[in-house]
Amino acid sequence: MLRHHGRYEAIIRQAISLPAMRTAVVHPCSTETLRSAVELKEQGLLDPILVGPEHKIRAIADAAELSLAGIDIEPVEHSHAAADRSVELASTAKVAALMKGSLHSDELLSAVVAPASKLKTGRRMSHVYVMDIPAYDKLLIVTDAAINIQPDLDRKRDICQNAVDLMHLLGVAKPLVAVLAAVETVNSKMPSTLDAAALTVMAARGQIEGAVVDGPLAFDNAISIEAAQAKCITSPVAGRADILLVPDLEAGNMLAKQLIYFAGADAAGLVLGARVPIILTSRADPAKVRTASAALARLMAAKRLEARMPL
Repeated sequence: MLRHHGRYEAIIRQAISLPAMRTAVVHPCSTETLRSAVELKEQGLLDPILVGPEHKIRAIADAAELSLAGIDIEPVEHSHAAADRSVELASTAKVAALMKGSLHSDELLSAVVAPASKLKTGRRMSHVYVMDIPAYDKLLIVTDAAINIQPDLDRKRDICQNAVDLMHLLGVAKPLVAVLAAVETVNSKMPSTLDAAALTVMAARGQIEGAVVDGPLAFDNAISIEAAQAKCITSPVAGRADILLVPDLEAGNMLAKQLIYFAGADAAGLVLGARVPIILTSRADPAKVRTASAALARLMAAKRLEARMPL
């Protein structure tokens, strides 16, 4: 039987040891998102401020028998206004993180990158799944599976660096990045293999910092030493990847969901590359995944405060 290895637990313990993080929960107008905010407060991870229609939030809380005692509400009329107001709170340092509620991810992220927002950095935003996979011997990041649809080479460089920086935060000094493609050889007719080869050289030239990058690698030889040996692949990354950099959003989304539903993986979701971490979870996520996502955001916010600069 597949067993989870509890790899989120050390992250959660470390995050809980820190003061609760002031977090704007954007439009928490569903039972799941409101319950999540309440539970994360009870765990000591978040100090939430609920941004949305107050009458709707209170009605949901009453129906679900959730206590909002000690939780502030920032009343706005609708989800679009909730996204704008939450970004304003983050831009003025009144909150240290954002957490997606019951609105579409695009609506929230559009507010984050709007001209009036102060949350943009010089780096492209990207999404990571930090995955605890029973059949793998360590945490594995899959990126990007939610934001960048068909990233070009420059965007892939940013996506890669965002994930590498997060791995550094988790204590991996030199993460191993596998740039995925359908094959492990460069093919001029397959643009993903050309990007993979370029990213490998960029890392060697210092354009991607703090990681060992290799590609193109197919999924099997990125995570299985036996598969890499069978294909006579000599690589410092093959079979031992910490990060899987996918060619496009569709590939990443399908890979992550296959690992969740077929391999029993847990997948904590976070948006990187903005001036504050953005907790991006799904309604289908179990409580431990929501907790892990919040814990990762808490550690990122603490690191940013320590360094006085965006991660």
